[in-house]
Amino acid sequence: MTDASVALVIPAKDEAARVGATVAAAFKLPAVDIVVVVDDGSADGTASAASAAGASVVSHSTNRGKAAAMETGANAVSLIDQREGLDGHRLLLFLDADLEESAANAGPLIEPVAAGVADMTIATLPPQRTAGGGFGYVVKLARAGIAQATGWTATQPLSGQRCLTWDAYRAAVPLAPGWGVEVGMTIDLLRAGFRVQEVEVPFHHRVTGTEFAAHLHRARQLRDVGWTLAARGVRPRLASRE
Repeated sequence: MTDASVALVIPAKDEAARVGATVAAAFKLPAVDIVVVVDDGSADGTASAASAAGASVVSHSTNRGKAAAMETGANAVSLIDQREGLDGHRLLLFLDADLEESAANAGPLIEPVAAGVADMTIATLPPQRTAGGGFGYVVKLARAGIAQATGWTATQPLSGQRCLTWDAYRAAVPLAPGWGVEVGMTIDLLRAGFRVQEVEVPFHHRVTGTEFAAHLHRARQLRDVGWTLAARGVRPRLASRE
């Protein structure tokens, strides 16, 4: 792997049970020398668990959404880089807080960006240990929208596990709000000519189930992805059930 320093940003809300293991695993990656956890208005001990595992923690007093947490984390990294005279030197890695021990597998996600062959990588995950309870509507809408907007077909368009250069990140901000952040980032960077590459990585995370709260979460995802696509002039039809 090409030598690189990587700053990891983990947006987290109510992840006290998992974020500590995720942070500890991430520090096993040789390239990662900074881990910033953004506690996005949690009601549990997320901030304490992340700090105990060695992360720098930035907290939102109220929940502001994933995109805002990602921007807060990136801004914190930028301040650290400026203080150390390394502005723009570190790569940015975004991981979800619930990856736990599998966060240590992120090396293949970093390598193409560190080697200069991709500007952003997106992790594709293996089948998860627990089956989800959805019908794939959000994934299909996101995939169809990205393809219509850019001509590129994503395998896992909603994957939040991404590594990118600072140039790519700056081209993507302001990030699309809420749960549309990944779709917006992909479309904006591809339209701007950046190189986007999917990489298989053996991550495992908590899969949304079938309870009411899970269906409400999917409804919010569908809404945010739809808004993100519409804001970019894309209005794909929602595909039928898989």
